[in-house]
Amino acid sequence: MKDDDFSFDLFWSFRSPFCYLALDRIIEIKRNFDVTVNVRPVFPLAVRTPDFFKNVNPKYRRYHLQDSERVAEFHGIPYRRPIPDPIVQDMETNAIASDQPYIRQLTLLGAAAQIRGEGLPFLDHVARLIWDGSVDGWDQGTHLIDAMNAAGLNGHALIADVNADPDRLEAVIEENQTAQEEADHWGVPLMTFRGETFFGQDRVEMLLWRMLKEGIAER
Repeated sequence: MKDDDFSFDLFWSFRSPFCYLALDRIIEIKRNFDVTVNVRPVFPLAVRTPDFFKNVNPKYRRYHLQDSERVAEFHGIPYRRPIPDPIVQDMETNAIASDQPYIRQLTLLGAAAQIRGEGLPFLDHVARLIWDGSVDGWDQGTHLIDAMNAAGLNGHALIADVNADPDRLEAVIEENQTAQEEADHWGVPLMTFRGETFFGQDRVEMLLWRMLKEGIAER
């Protein structure tokens, strides 16, 4: 007998271009099918494993940059590297700064939206603000608050949540990261459905294929 409850976890990093590049297809699944998307923000490798970029093959970054641009062009997605980068990093040495104000704020806000059950609308607007190239200085002025408000959230309230109890939100992120570690992959975007792991923006369609085989209903 098939379970009628369709939901999947979406492990997400605000520094990953491939998370952003998967967003439209994930939203389309949510729009067209009776499914719950459990958005679970995690800190990126640059925070969790700062030495990763010191030890990685030099070809990694060149290919990563080229491939993200190619995926965006292929899918017709507006795309540009964020200004500023959510991670403070010396691109010459790959050294990661000890203080990471941008990614910490974004991830805590994402966790606050997760608690409120509004993770996907949050991504729909905040990820675009960061990655679609329409705004320089996404961290300045009212850009973030405006994006959260446009998502139907209360931007001031989410920021108040972060300021009032960051430890609670750090604990939510830690729970997300523990769940991610228990899956069959460590990267993002990572989607888990009924114990099966789907890694990468190029596995979104395969996730939908699996859910269709399990009998997911169209809206």
